[in-house]
Amino acid sequence: MKGACDAHFHVFGPPDRYPARDPKLRYQPPMAPLEDYLAHARAMGLERFVFVQPSAYLRDNSCMLDAMREMPGCRGIVDVDENAPDAELEKMHALGVRGVRINVSPVHPPEAGLAQELLPRIERLEARCADLGWSLDFLLPGWLTAELLARMEKLRVPFTLAHMGMFLAREGPSQLGFRRLVRLLKDKVGHVKLTGVYRISQAPGFADAAPMARALIEAAPDRLIWGSDYPHLSFADKVASEQLFDLLKQWCAGDQLVLQKILVNNPAKLYRF
Repeated sequence: MKGACDAHFHVFGPPDRYPARDPKLRYQPPMAPLEDYLAHARAMGLERFVFVQPSAYLRDNSCMLDAMREMPGCRGIVDVDENAPDAELEKMHALGVRGVRINVSPVHPPEAGLAQELLPRIERLEARCADLGWSLDFLLPGWLTAELLARMEKLRVPFTLAHMGMFLAREGPSQLGFRRLVRLLKDKVGHVKLTGVYRISQAPGFADAAPMARALIEAAPDRLIWGSDYPHLSFADKVASEQLFDLLKQWCAGDQLVLQKILVNNPAKLYRF
């Protein structure tokens, strides 16, 4: 499909050049250079690309930015301090950066007060992103997504939620937080990434996630984007990008107009390709 976009993937370089920065890292960073990723992506017909800073590197974006320099016209989502210098952000913008991550481990257990602690960072980054025309990209455990939806609803900038908001598939589309997310999308607020299904489902073929994906597609096809989540950290031996691409087509029941929105139109508008 012409203009099809992978809106969420990561690259990793040699550890001597790009060492992991997170002392609490749950996974061994793989060697996943740009050329390996592109071999998969282009075979699937993907033509547009949105890099996402992986948690392993914390706020050292050098690996991703170096890869972006090899891909004129690409886009990227960085992780930066909310008070980073304007000049740093302007240089990133020139490379194609169009957003900032707010990243809490998706396996973080419920913690009273954590949502409140995040509010100053969200508020400051909201202002910075508004000035630059960027979006905010949230990766949060489902319980924290639910607690922050009221704040997201009031954001003055576009925002995305990775991995379907990290609402666990076994709890189904009737769970309260997911229902509220669907209402938000129906009101044309925010975007959801149909990514990382293996992070919310352990069922064979991720069958229990299908009702949630289809609920999102039925409710708000104009508010959805897709990404491979390559290189499938912690799950690389269990899943492949091609399998996930086929799964998206199944969720869309082969509707080419819906696929066109999710793969082409929506990311083009959101990231200004």
